[in-house]
Amino acid sequence: MLGVTDLPTYLVGLALIILLPGPNSLYVISVAARRGVRTGYAAACGVFCGDAVLMTLSAAGVASLLQANEMLYAVVKYAGAGYLTWLAIGMLRAAVGMWRTRHERIPASGERGAGVASAGSGDTGGTERPYRRALVISLLNPKAILFFVSFFVQFVDPGYAHPGLSFLLLGLLATLFSFVYLTALIFGGSRLAEQFRSRKRLSAGATSAAGALFLGFAAKLSLSSAG
Repeated sequence: MLGVTDLPTYLVGLALIILLPGPNSLYVISVAARRGVRTGYAAACGVFCGDAVLMTLSAAGVASLLQANEMLYAVVKYAGAGYLTWLAIGMLRAAVGMWRTRHERIPASGERGAGVASAGSGDTGGTERPYRRALVISLLNPKAILFFVSFFVQFVDPGYAHPGLSFLLLGLLATLFSFVYLTALIFGGSRLAEQFRSRKRLSAGATSAAGALFLGFAAKLSLSSAG
């Protein structure tokens, strides 16, 4: 179909890959837990747009350019690692603040400010811009471009006259799977929000764990190679 081969295998592999935790999914569930379903979808849209750009770049041959140019790859890699580190530091600072105020009055369920802390520099709900932040997290990941081209190309018929259509179909399926997965995370995060609002120690612990994970993502990205 449109030059795509072995579609069932692709769908199984795609599902397994999307289920693996990463900075995008972690950020989306954090936003949903703090600010609700609507804002969670705003972050998810940033992920979708970022992935769409990376898929387009992969199909256009940018992955080959990154593999061939070590300097360019290093620039993108360290920029992405630095951004993830900045987000992690913001989370950890917010967790410290939560821990220090754990004995203060518990906010009412309608109040903001409780829950998993901002996945950034401690921004408040009105200044965070989840769409933009999720988009940047997606784009500053050169390994994602390499992944898309290396994974997609395995399921594209080399003899098909319009390989761009094959990449488009594979990309649309990836976006659909990602939408279903992020929707589950968004609604799950919203359900967790009440627990975070009433238990500051739990909220501080969850935020600390998220910050530590983002530091891990940054370290993994900074140590990666184009090969």
